[in-house]
Amino acid sequence: MLGPVENRSVSPVFVGRADELDTLNDALARAAAAEPQALLLGGEAGVGKTRLVEEFATAAARHGAVVAVGGCVEIGADGLSFAPFSAALRALRDALPEEFAAAAAGQEEELARLLPDLGEAGAGRHDEQGTARLFELTARLLERIAAEHTAVLVLEDLHWADASTRHLLAYLFRTLRAGRLLVLATYRSDDIHRRHPLRPLLAELDRLRTVRRIELARFTREEAGRQIAGILAAEPDPAQVDEIYARSDGNAFFIEELAVAATAGDCTGLTDSLRDLLLVRVEALPESAQKVARIVAEGGSTVEYRLIAAVARLAEDDLIEALRAAVGAHILTATRTGDGYRFRHSLVREAVADDLLPGERSRLNRRYAEALEADPTLVPADARVMRLASYWYHAHDPAKALPAVLSAAVVARRRHAYTEQLRLLERAMELWDSAPEEIRSALRPVDYAEVYPPCGCDPATTPLRYLDLLAEAAVAGRFGGERERALKITKRALRLLDEEPDPLRAAWFWVQRSRLVQAMARGDGRQELATAQDLVRGLPPSEVHAEVLAVAAGWSMQRRPGPEALAAAERAVEYAHMVGARETELDARLTLGGLTVEAGAPKAGLAEMRQVLRDTRAEGMHQVAARAYVNLPSVLQSVGRDREAVPLLREGIEFCRAYGLLDSGAWMWGNLSEALYSLGQWQEAAEAAAHATRVGHGAMPRGAGALTQARLALARGDLAEAGRHLAAARAWYGTHDPMPQQSLPVARVALGVAAAEGRITDARAALLPALDVGFPPGTHRYGWPLLLAAATAEADARALPAALPGRAETLDRLSAAVRTLTTGVPLWQAYGQWTRAELLRAQGRDTADTWSPVVTAFECLDRPYALARVRHRLAAALLAEGGDDERERAVELLRLAGAVAAHLGARPLADTVARLAQRARLTLTGATRRTPADPATALGLTSRERDVLHLVAAGRTNRQIAAELFISPKTASVHVSNILGKLGVSGRGEAAAVAHRLGLFAAGTLAAETPG
Repeated sequence: MLGPVENRSVSPVFVGRADELDTLNDALARAAAAEPQALLLGGEAGVGKTRLVEEFATAAARHGAVVAVGGCVEIGADGLSFAPFSAALRALRDALPEEFAAAAAGQEEELARLLPDLGEAGAGRHDEQGTARLFELTARLLERIAAEHTAVLVLEDLHWADASTRHLLAYLFRTLRAGRLLVLATYRSDDIHRRHPLRPLLAELDRLRTVRRIELARFTREEAGRQIAGILAAEPDPAQVDEIYARSDGNAFFIEELAVAATAGDCTGLTDSLRDLLLVRVEALPESAQKVARIVAEGGSTVEYRLIAAVARLAEDDLIEALRAAVGAHILTATRTGDGYRFRHSLVREAVADDLLPGERSRLNRRYAEALEADPTLVPADARVMRLASYWYHAHDPAKALPAVLSAAVVARRRHAYTEQLRLLERAMELWDSAPEEIRSALRPVDYAEVYPPCGCDPATTPLRYLDLLAEAAVAGRFGGERERALKITKRALRLLDEEPDPLRAAWFWVQRSRLVQAMARGDGRQELATAQDLVRGLPPSEVHAEVLAVAAGWSMQRRPGPEALAAAERAVEYAHMVGARETELDARLTLGGLTVEAGAPKAGLAEMRQVLRDTRAEGMHQVAARAYVNLPSVLQSVGRDREAVPLLREGIEFCRAYGLLDSGAWMWGNLSEALYSLGQWQEAAEAAAHATRVGHGAMPRGAGALTQARLALARGDLAEAGRHLAAARAWYGTHDPMPQQSLPVARVALGVAAAEGRITDARAALLPALDVGFPPGTHRYGWPLLLAAATAEADARALPAALPGRAETLDRLSAAVRTLTTGVPLWQAYGQWTRAELLRAQGRDTADTWSPVVTAFECLDRPYALARVRHRLAAALLAEGGDDERERAVELLRLAGAVAAHLGARPLADTVARLAQRARLTLTGATRRTPADPATALGLTSRERDVLHLVAAGRTNRQIAAELFISPKTASVHVSNILGKLGVSGRGEAAAVAHRLGLFAAGTLAAETPG
């Protein structure tokens, strides 16, 4: 019998950890005040993490919090996907059934991927947003549950976490912003070696200011003494405490083991090996209890009682006695649910498992697998397939392991655990050649593969091929973010297809490579798509053929729209319809609608796109519906119907929020920011742009949001801010795939910033690449704003000598580009008129008759900022012509332009309007312009230009200015030219007069400095 002390091997006294408990309790108080909290608790094995969490959880429950605990599960070396979240959500559902049901309402099919108790997981088509969608819905579920109840989510043993669990935890830590929720995750820090998969996550979370990290230290000598006293129920001998503390080095678990061993009289004979220390009490158990301990050690971190019984093959009374001995010795402990057993500490389990012989380990795994096959109810349904696959694999039986591993891969795919699916598929590929031929020939694609279309073969009768595994693995890698591995898999597949040609299958793999190289910023994917198109050319219609055409048409719509893209989209629709590929058909119809609009038939194209949106929503094709919510408003914007686009975009954002389509939602936020900018709702545009940069994971919508922020900053005169956002947009877009919808708007903003800073040469440099490439069909919506910005910059710099070199060539090239760019709809017709007017202004040949039709054109459009700008131009032309009627009309135009500029916060336009009114001595009654405190700032003068103007007003020559400011005469001349341009005057005398009139400098100072 075991001595009574062994029943007290866990100290009844909670020792130390006051600071850590204070941190946890503070986080709980913050969470209870609706400020979500995220904490990481790390420490070496045995240091006391579990005990600290138990004490905190007990106290939290006493204060009314709902505590849900889930632990990462290890089976051999395999972690179950999402295991801690499944367990924690199940606990939340048990504790708050009504609240959970209300929070999950409408999303049960999707959330069932995490918690199968909710029903059958949705069987819809998988896509790259699948994981993000599941994560977003999980975050919203937790926020809704925690809206009324303080919830504590404890996720233990992250060092065993699968990739999907790690990714979901990172997502929650980044995105939780509401609810009375505290998420606490624990991990063993001594396990986190340089290549451990948890290490990058910890580094990422350390950078988040919202995550607090607690490192649990070892006990001090005083704390160790208190722990030993609690275990022994008596004050220990100081010498004994010293010895135990020295040998344990303050590790709580080792203190406990040494204290128990010392009391049993075994201390002097102990070896210094920690492994031996951990095995001492196991080896003291009866043989039957040792056998059960070995069985449990190999079964996983937690093993069900009925499964233990099936594997142990002991009489029930003998099994219970063996378990009682192991529990009494504090080797094993019952699970929280009371239906199984686990080691009280994982260090002991690992020591027992490591002590197994190789043949013994294989035999135990075979027994587990055979027992589970004989009675699948021995383990929970959601873990059954995964555990069976692991047991057969570690039993080293390829004939049994291959189908089991493939079945587990299917389960992982259904749960959107794509990284685990990839790992299992790679394991299946490893087993493929070892499995008997009769086993392989009995496998069917219908059971294990879904990504490669049948294409004439019956998936129910055709044997599964190795290439089917490669196809599944390539897509799993792409969806799971393991793109490098996926790219290598496609390369291996195409090498095999060189030996056994199959044009359709090869084309399918080339499409996957195209998507991968684009996602990895290694190219635009065009060559890979061209290869796929060559392979299917001349072949009869098939799903692969339709997909190749649809993807190629979508690629061309973004980069090279035109007749070829239109023809590809039409054939994709036709082929997809013929073979019954409904989702591909609708996707291609959406592309076709957009290309039809760009081809000059907006009514027909928009009608087609609206129909696709209705069909996809009705048929539950959420991914294509989300794309429709992106593309349809974008096309409406391209024809100047931004006001129609806005409610559609808001509807789409709600749709994406409901279905967790974050990346599509980010695109919509970006498009919404552009529409609101055009409509003059700049505050809302700024908010939408900020959303675009925060929502989702895709780089492109973040780039679009940053670019709108840059445009807003530029229009408001904050050039430094505009430059920062422009740099961010360029970084998000990259240089590997310069699509016109990105490169042309970037060039426009870069040109605008350079022009505003007086860098006309840099402004031209931003324009030239676009002029060199030209403006192919479908790019006019991006081309016209760029050409307008360039023409405006040239006109504004007309009086600057620095702009003279290269000026004539630039104007000629701009005029040529204007002649080639299509107008199509009223918006771009107006832009065409405006650009031509700016070109005339650049030559000094514009008149009121030039600008009047431009104003008329924009008065019919919903573009308040653009209208204000052209009204200012018309006013300037009217004032140049003179006459009382012209002056009266100019006053009204400037008043309207100034009011819009003030409302929008467009400071450069407001100041330009004010300077024109001042020069013409006009009073803009009713204008709401804010007069700048410093007139020099309002004129756009830099500090150096102000110094130069000061000396010009004092009558200094360029040489005298150069000597006084320690610059060269040539630099002084450039500054004077820039000043004349900014003041809108033709000579130094006029510049001095403006300086006097505006009171830029004290009169006495100027007089004193005037040479005699």
